[in-house]
Amino acid sequence: MKTNTATPSILLVYTGGTIGMIENPVTGALENFSFEQLKKHVPELQKFNFYIDSWQFDHPMDSSDMDAKAWCMLVDIIQSNYDRYTGFVVLHGTDTMAFTASALSFMLHGLSKPVILTGSQLPIGVIRTDGKENLLTSLEIAAASRPDGKPMVQEVCVYFENKLMRGNRTTKLNAEDFNAFRSYNYPDLATVGIHIRYNLNAIHYDNTETPLTVYTEMNTNVAVLKLFPGIQEMVVRSVLSIEGLKGVVLETYGSGNAPRKGWLLDCLSEATNRGVVIVNVTQCKSGMVDMDRYETGYQLKSAGVLSGYDITTEAALTKLMFLFGQHLSVDEVRQEMMHSIVGEISME
Repeated sequence: MKTNTATPSILLVYTGGTIGMIENPVTGALENFSFEQLKKHVPELQKFNFYIDSWQFDHPMDSSDMDAKAWCMLVDIIQSNYDRYTGFVVLHGTDTMAFTASALSFMLHGLSKPVILTGSQLPIGVIRTDGKENLLTSLEIAAASRPDGKPMVQEVCVYFENKLMRGNRTTKLNAEDFNAFRSYNYPDLATVGIHIRYNLNAIHYDNTETPLTVYTEMNTNVAVLKLFPGIQEMVVRSVLSIEGLKGVVLETYGSGNAPRKGWLLDCLSEATNRGVVIVNVTQCKSGMVDMDRYETGYQLKSAGVLSGYDITTEAALTKLMFLFGQHLSVDEVRQEMMHSIVGEISME
């Protein structure tokens, strides 16, 4: 990489996913790209007035195969290149992008540079691809700076279809449309049209100059339990009795409500007494849990279930993985789940 402190430099990391698929002209099959192929299909890359380097997973992954090991690989790549680049753009499949963005937000502490995840619904080599605009704008945002010379964005984000969103606030909402992601409970960090309009009041900006600290231990002994009308006791008990289970994201109705079944409360109480941390999140896309609003929510609270406020399932799950990965006590994990670490929840 050519070094020039006055010129931004971006590391483009390709993990896999639809955006990096290019049609083989001979076989017609979709194949993972190389950076040289990418430059051929996106010649606009040559027009940027900053440097772009690339790093590709040895074996590009479909995002449905993404796991904690892959998150650690990403963290290692960012850490080892942190001082060399102005920002990072991660090309990622859409199916688990919100999980990866949430996980990275917890694993990268003291982040003072942008880490922007993006992808596409159509491969980069397809004529109508949305990948080209997503890629080019993500690079432009990653290279943007404030008047004081510091990066415009200093957190883990998702950019998709004209919106820059806080990574741990995003959810994939559509498998068909280009507008695939939404941040329901937190404002967009930027909207993109003719101009890129940054919402400076929403973007995290750290003046403490805390050095980057990375965490690569994630405890994946967690589960998601989604309530539904007619759910049986044996289903709940089987989930809550999983050997080695540390935490559960309980997806409830509305503002955090659940059936008023004695066996359900007994199951939850037994699990929390064993040290399983259970976090209540709403199945609704928008809004937050308020366990003091209705009797059913209050009963969950009495059973030891914690309020997730407006946290997403993706963020709640990866936050549990992160906290238990730091070998915290159950009480410490419970305390941290009730507080915002990197802007993943609103307390009011």
